[in-house]
Amino acid sequence: MKTTILIHCKDRSGIISAITSFIHSKGGNIVYLDQHVDMEADVFFMRLESDFKTGSLHIDNFKKEFQTKLADLYQMKWSLHQDDIKPKMAIFVSKYNHCLYDLLSRFKSEELNAEIPFVISNHRDLEDIVNQFDIPFYHIPFTKDLKEEGEIQQLALLKSHNVDFIVLARYMQIITPSLIAEFPNKIINIHHSFLPAFAGAKPYHAAFERGVKIIGATSHYITEELDAGPIIEQDVTTVSHSHTIKDFILKGRDLEKIVLSRAVNLHIQRKTMVYNNKTVIFS
Repeated sequence: MKTTILIHCKDRSGIISAITSFIHSKGGNIVYLDQHVDMEADVFFMRLESDFKTGSLHIDNFKKEFQTKLADLYQMKWSLHQDDIKPKMAIFVSKYNHCLYDLLSRFKSEELNAEIPFVISNHRDLEDIVNQFDIPFYHIPFTKDLKEEGEIQQLALLKSHNVDFIVLARYMQIITPSLIAEFPNKIINIHHSFLPAFAGAKPYHAAFERGVKIIGATSHYITEELDAGPIIEQDVTTVSHSHTIKDFILKGRDLEKIVLSRAVNLHIQRKTMVYNNKTVIFS
């Protein structure tokens, strides 16, 4: 059995030694270890993968002992994940299809080690695409008058399927505070701009008018402050005076697909940790 442990706490001498010794005492073989210390905040971060012989690891007992012998001592915040359990990923989408197609194609080709129990949309435009991949599609209108009812339906679906995290594949609606509270740092968005610059409804137009030489895309976790959540992944591409706004949009959409898929994979692989509205991204 392979496990991944994520840890952060106040930095102290001996933490790595204590953790690795504990894993060894439980019969685990450490196959990956990455750590980072935020010197300004004095906070220690670690991601650790271990292999255990089949039947040798009793998860509940392991968690209890880890908590009492290590977590309490070092005042750690930590989580343990079994790598053979695929996280459940719900996708929210509106009318743009490029990110949805990309995610579903990667899922079909087993590039994403996750389950997709359903896709939710506030429009029916992309229902046929989702049906091609044999994934349930739910149309939940989300207008101003139907927002409360829509939120209730969304939450009911997410809970009934035990969804672990949500991906907004160009979902053109503001996520409600209740949904954010249910999935803290577990709602991944793709923004069609290199944040924080040129935020807003028409970033490519703003970039074009400014005469920029690069455009970008940003994937981040959702918070109640619009487009201000912890950034997971970003990328850019070059443009010039010869490119039109249409060129900007086409290049931007290619970036959006790539950046979103990278961010989703980082989350699935437990390589992201959030602290003070920033992320530590492990290799």
